Amino acid sequence: MSETYKSLPVLPLKNSVLFPHLVMPLSVGRPASVAAVEAALSTEEKELVIVAQRDSSVETPTLADLYTVGVRAVIKRMTRPTEDTMELIALGVERVNLVRLESAEPYMRVLVQPLPLPTDTGPEVEALHHEVMELASKAIAMAQPQAPQELSRLLMATDDPLRLAYMLASMFSLEVRKEQALLEAETRADALRLTHSYLAHELQVLELRNKIASAAQTEIGKEQREYFLRQQLRAIQQELGEKNPEQAEIELLRERLEKADLPDDVRKEAQRELSRLERLPSSSPEFHVTRTYLDFVLELPWRISTEDQLDIARARQILDEDHYDLKEVKERILEHLAVLKLNPGAKAPILCFVGPPGTGKTSLGQSIARALGRKFERMSLGGMHDEAELRGHRRTYIGAMPGRIIQALRRAGANNPVIMLDEVDKLGRDFRGDPASALLEVLDPEQNKTFRDNYLDLPFDISKVFFITTANTLETIPRPLLDRTEVLRLPGYSEEEKLEIARKYLIPRQLKETGLTAEQCVIGDDVVRRIISGYTREAGLRQLERGIGRVARKVALRFAEGRTEPVTVHPEDLPDLLGPERFHPEQLRKELPPGVAPGLAWTETGGEVLYVEATLLPDGKGLTLTGQLGEVMQESAKAAQSYIWAHADEFGIDRAQFKDAGVHIHVPSGAIPKDGPSAGITIATSLASLYTKTRVRSDTAMTGEITLTGMVLPIGGVKEKVLAARRAGIKRVILPRPNQSDLRELPDDVRQEMEFIYVDRIEDVLTAAIPELAARLQPLPQT
Repeated sequence: MSETYKSLPVLPLKNSVLFPHLVMPLSVGRPASVAAVEAALSTEEKELVIVAQRDSSVETPTLADLYTVGVRAVIKRMTRPTEDTMELIALGVERVNLVRLESAEPYMRVLVQPLPLPTDTGPEVEALHHEVMELASKAIAMAQPQAPQELSRLLMATDDPLRLAYMLASMFSLEVRKEQALLEAETRADALRLTHSYLAHELQVLELRNKIASAAQTEIGKEQREYFLRQQLRAIQQELGEKNPEQAEIELLRERLEKADLPDDVRKEAQRELSRLERLPSSSPEFHVTRTYLDFVLELPWRISTEDQLDIARARQILDEDHYDLKEVKERILEHLAVLKLNPGAKAPILCFVGPPGTGKTSLGQSIARALGRKFERMSLGGMHDEAELRGHRRTYIGAMPGRIIQALRRAGANNPVIMLDEVDKLGRDFRGDPASALLEVLDPEQNKTFRDNYLDLPFDISKVFFITTANTLETIPRPLLDRTEVLRLPGYSEEEKLEIARKYLIPRQLKETGLTAEQCVIGDDVVRRIISGYTREAGLRQLERGIGRVARKVALRFAEGRTEPVTVHPEDLPDLLGPERFHPEQLRKELPPGVAPGLAWTETGGEVLYVEATLLPDGKGLTLTGQLGEVMQESAKAAQSYIWAHADEFGIDRAQFKDAGVHIHVPSGAIPKDGPSAGITIATSLASLYTKTRVRSDTAMTGEITLTGMVLPIGGVKEKVLAARRAGIKRVILPRPNQSDLRELPDDVRQEMEFIYVDRIEDVLTAAIPELAARLQPLPQT
């Protein structure tokens, strides 16, 4: 038993097989393999078993991962390029059978039994030997035309058929399973048959490769290297019976077209384009344009819709969670949900949110999409000049693309998303077109059923899309476009509303972003009020949130520096945290000299209190206006002076003052442009106070347009103006009587706290605003 069996270390090979009587260079790097080589080198014979793995991807093979037949080899030379790797030259000695595993650690050691090489002879072996020699000569000449003649002579001089088979297998680098089958062959005839089949296959591959090379070489005359490579690829595909990439891509497009749920007219057009694509050469630019077009058509959600969430209670809860107040907008969304519940085919509304920056217009669109269970897409129209951005470019242009409306639908993957057209009031207009005019079709429910994008040139139904536009002002929106939308105003927030929003949303959000907890940083209501009044001047909430965020970051810095006690922020800490107050709102003037009257103005950032000041200019002439007053405001001043002049006797004014002295009217904050008719009654009150040398009540502000006959006309922005008066400490507000209904927009606490005087004529204004003048005025008869 000890003479025929040996226990030897095992060296597994991943991608090759060692044959008896042949030499092979090896690179050893796996720890177990290195240990096996070191064990072999420690013996006098320097022997080990080299055997191939069944799966080359196995890094730590076991006996089951190895073939059962290997080769006993002797290590002839060893070098170590690094500590972890070895370079060997091994000589195969004889075939062996792996009998059983002796040990697995630190390397694999197995018991092997010699497997003698076959020695059979006969006519068949001789015939196979000569046939293999002939095939080998052809293959060597074809694979290596410059091969030295010594190689062919070496093969011819090999008398042993089995050794010849082993040499050829090593020379042509066959697959491991083929080499292993050759090693395990039980007879010389079997080994030569295997070698003959392998060589015949290799010879066919070499002939095919040369044929491909020669076929491509004949067409390379005028083309570059890339063309040559494409011809080689085409020749390979033709030999394999495969289709070229362009044909395969067309077939894929055809399959997608058959599976797609398209309207009949769209399918007809797509099939026509696909037939045209098949006739185009792949090198034509039109081929790629048409292929891209068909890709886009098949990606559009022609009949794919998301299912609406019609649970009104859930929608109300989502809207209330995301936004405070905004009752009118929320009710409008719930109304639409109710209509969809009763009539699923109802048209989607087209809303226009108008309000100052930071009032939640954009985020409200996201909440609406969440409440409806629809996809949300937003596109900013600010500064857009080219109408092709909305409607796309015609495919005749290089680099043509679909419009942003159709692209948004493709991204959403449904034909009924919520699409927000942000900043619609800031659309541009130049020689490239008018985007606002392009929106007329998009936002018209009667036209957008068959919306045609210039690139697509197919009717797409966008009537199910819930369009929402946003704007800061309506003045710059074209009337036809505005007429297609339902305007919902988002007015500025009162101080109480800002305080509530800060408490519910802003402070928790900023604390979360800075990594603080509500216990670590306490920001009280008095601190928020101080930030609102001294560090912000806005109708929205952006500056307020920035201020709160800056306070939170200052507190976070303290904790990062090692503080552990909770921090409570007080109003007196704000100058250290935020710097000095940046805004000093117009406060109540306790004593008003004759000629000064408090007015109310509307701006994009909310309401403002403006004091109109007038003074006589002895020996002067005419009317002087300063304070960057617009044309409408200047006309209001002239109308007010004309009315006071015409009714001087009723007010007890000496007419000589109008001839002997000029009047200068100034509205402070001269760096800010002002315009609009709502300051008419304020200017008239200021002039009446000046000419009669009486004082206007300091606790009363006013707003309203005046006519030349003394009528007071309604104005806009009542909520913002009243809130501005309240911030300034003014408790009485004079309003045109038709604006009485606008007070419903005010919070209940503001309506209860303020006193409102409703007027129809300027005499009513003067009676309410100038107590000393009230006795001189006689009420006009009612008509």
